[in-house]
Amino acid sequence: MSHISLTYHLIFSTHQRLPSIPIAHEREMYKFLFDFSTQRGVKIWRIGGMPDHIHILCDIPPKLSVADYVKLVKAETSKFMRTNPHFPYWDRWSEGYGAFSVDTESREDRINYIMSQKDHHGCRSFAEEYKDILQHYHIPTDRIDESL
Repeated sequence: MSHISLTYHLIFSTHQRLPSIPIAHEREMYKFLFDFSTQRGVKIWRIGGMPDHIHILCDIPPKLSVADYVKLVKAETSKFMRTNPHFPYWDRWSEGYGAFSVDTESREDRINYIMSQKDHHGCRSFAEEYKDILQHYHIPTDRIDESL
């Protein structure tokens, strides 16, 4: 028997980082994303975000690559929002994404971080937040572009 514990913090933004996810209806999209993911064996720990980006903390089963999961999630949530009148300004997700591993000891901290998105974005932009995350993981920040 194999035993695997892989938790990922996924981050991706709307196309051109436009605020096209209305806060009043974000939970509809989160619910769709949650249901879609759990049907594929993905354990969702937390979903949150802002009108221009989303955070997902999840365990992806080994039979599904991170890249394939993100591609599926982006495609299916985009279809959902494109046909839902509560997302009138929806265009699409950006091309890129961030995927960061999270150890079990840090999982609760990351859940709280995602839950507090509205609070810390009162004074910080998505670009600033993402740059800080890249620095935390020792990833060069000169590679930040509009594809995320």
